[in-house]
Amino acid sequence: MSAAQVEGLKPIRRALLSVTDKTGLVEFAKTLSSHGVELVSTGGTARALRDADLAVKDISDLTGFPEMLDGRVKTLHPRVHGGLLYIRGNAEHESAVAAHEIQPIDMVVVNLYAFEKTAAQPGVAFGHLIENIDIGGPSMVRSAAKNFEDVAIVTLVSDYPALTEELKAQNGALSRNTRWRLAKQAFATTSAYDSAIANTLDKIAEAPEPAQPISAEPQSAAPQVLPTTLRINMPLAQSLRYGENPHQRAALYSDGSGLGVAGATQLQGKELSYNNLVDLDACWELAQEFDAPAVIIVKHTNPCGAATGNTVLEAYTKALACDPVSAFGGVIGINRPVDAAAAEEIAKLFVEAIAAPSFSPEARQRFAAKKNLRLVELRPAPPKPVVKNISGGLLLQDADTGRVTEDELKVVTWRPPSPEELRALIFAWRVCKHVKSNAIVYARDGQTVGIGAGQMSRVDAARFGAQKAVLSLQGTVAASDAFFPFPDGLEAVAAAGATAIIQPGGSVKDDDVIAAADRLGLAMVFTGIRHFRH
Repeated sequence: MSAAQVEGLKPIRRALLSVTDKTGLVEFAKTLSSHGVELVSTGGTARALRDADLAVKDISDLTGFPEMLDGRVKTLHPRVHGGLLYIRGNAEHESAVAAHEIQPIDMVVVNLYAFEKTAAQPGVAFGHLIENIDIGGPSMVRSAAKNFEDVAIVTLVSDYPALTEELKAQNGALSRNTRWRLAKQAFATTSAYDSAIANTLDKIAEAPEPAQPISAEPQSAAPQVLPTTLRINMPLAQSLRYGENPHQRAALYSDGSGLGVAGATQLQGKELSYNNLVDLDACWELAQEFDAPAVIIVKHTNPCGAATGNTVLEAYTKALACDPVSAFGGVIGINRPVDAAAAEEIAKLFVEAIAAPSFSPEARQRFAAKKNLRLVELRPAPPKPVVKNISGGLLLQDADTGRVTEDELKVVTWRPPSPEELRALIFAWRVCKHVKSNAIVYARDGQTVGIGAGQMSRVDAARFGAQKAVLSLQGTVAASDAFFPFPDGLEAVAAAGATAIIQPGGSVKDDDVIAAADRLGLAMVFTGIRHFRH
């Protein structure tokens, strides 16, 4: 350490421990005790320490006041916060704490009530949710963090090993730099905690009775109100080499759920890049649209091949056949465990990354030869609102979870789709939802055949999707993410070889478009819902 850091060393003589997550608690407390630190604790934490044969002083012995109100009041006391907040060496502060017999507290080890886990429980009672709002914990965290010059505040279990090493190296003391790092982390912790509470309560329009589950609110025809204040508070999960381009800085932030792409486990390969993560999210989300084994190949967030099959291998073979040129260097999302047969075939293609629920040992062994290939295992995350930056602010919208079933489709042409066409239409519609607008998707049952993505006009999307097709489009169906404003787009789809079309409907020219479909012998259905994707 530098001379300045050594001068900033402060010994830890008394520590207050009150934690919900008791992982590593006993080991860390033993380290403190070995340096002569007096341990003060509360409730279950004190019991856990005593069970480990550690000497512990109850918080009530420190304050001279019993815990009360079912534990709601135990650390909210001048002898706690005075011991945390007084400035050592300040004559006036020293005089005040001496007069009131307040003892210094040099370290606080706290993690907060698991409010978010409680809120996520199905059918959790409103009263139970409210009881899991921590009051004393955040108060101690803030007091200790504010007075970091004299007090160390520990809020993360992951900090125990490093602190143990420093305490051993410095004979029971911590440096100013360490206390400052812990303080910044502590304020981030309370900020995230308050945001989680506010965001959860913001969703509850009227306070239910205490015993009533918060999920059992009366249903209303009115749409759910969006947050009155948008609070985004996520810790840094990983610094990235750069963003979309090398001159842009980038980082990954996670909600801590361990779900979705942000919570994925990387099994092998180079560090995930910004573009990898964006593409993995795109292909993984589309893969979740299907119940059957599905493989999605994505390039620059657009699918260039999507298919379902009886096996992952069959689905992959069909997806690759759609556009094998664009698939080179792509990212793959798979909604089933990857076995050896699928891995053997996928390994023949240059792929940047693959996301799946799991990979068999044989599959991992086959992929191991491709050192740079990123393999990630992940679990689905529930849909969350979509946030986008604009100059001067942010846009927020619900996730596009819209789906239609066969029964909800409206046949608008004289010829209804055949059962085979109907299955293909539903498949094409689910894929089209994940293609950038304007979007046209040509498909057979369980396989994309041509994809026209991100075109400025719908007729261009129809023509481009046909031009890109490697396989024959004869007898395919087509999906359009929004209505056809004129018959020309539909005519382009028919000219490409499609026999049936699925689209939202709703254009002022619907009658003209329907008439064109009838003239061309096409079956057409309306969904009543569109899937713009910008």
